[in-house]
Amino acid sequence: MLIEQQKHRTLVMWALDCAKDPLARFEEKYPYELRPRTALELCEAWSRGKIKMPAAKRAILDAHAVAKEMDDKAYGALCHAIGHAGATVHVETHAFGLPVYELTSLVFQYGEGEYAGKVRGKIDYYCRRLVYWQENIDMLDLEWADFLMDDTRPNKEKLLSEKRGE
Repeated sequence: MLIEQQKHRTLVMWALDCAKDPLARFEEKYPYELRPRTALELCEAWSRGKIKMPAAKRAILDAHAVAKEMDDKAYGALCHAIGHAGATVHVETHAFGLPVYELTSLVFQYGEGEYAGKVRGKIDYYCRRLVYWQENIDMLDLEWADFLMDDTRPNKEKLLSEKRGE
């Protein structure tokens, strides 16, 4: 529900911020695979109006491709989390992909019986960071792409929830 209440740019900052940890974990094990980092960097540039969608979209798809190419489920899930974090610039509904895939990665990494505490801690972290960005988004002196400055557009995640009758 907290995601449904946010401005698009709040979710963008939250997703790009929270994606730093999965990126660091991924790069620790796969330091020479640069596609996930490139995706986040280009998506941030897109959110600032520095580049157009096609370059960022290609980078997002490349981050997802890394996941499909590897046999490592935990780290593949991190690539999907990073891809969805970047895609949040496109539409709010991608924001859910970040926690879904990062939490999946924790389950794969720690296994049954060991992952519960890690998952709870990460969910608490997501909530704290979202509240932080909710409270501070308008205090940032950042350049934004024009489409992210339109606060009259409805939150797509909220519209989906209403459509499902939740």
